[in-house]
Amino acid sequence: MPEDPIAHSELAALTHRFEEVAEQHGREFGIIKSDLTAVRLQVGNLDQKVEALDKKIDRNQAQIIELLTELVGRRPDAG
Repeated sequence: MPEDPIAHSELAALTHRFEEVAEQHGREFGIIKSDLTAVRLQVGNLDQKVEALDKKIDRNQAQIIELLTELVGRRPDAG
């Protein structure tokens, strides 16, 4: 049975479209993967900043407690 040239042409066109879409998806996946890597780095940086801020807050709270402890028992007019 001879090959059908129309079917062969349609199959070639579908194959070509499939390959184009697969290539496009591959590029888009690469972009998304790159974006996710960037987000992970930013989250890591934010974690470090939050940790540093927590330590600073803890130090400030400790200083406030020390100052308040020193003030307890002092007379207001003693200066």
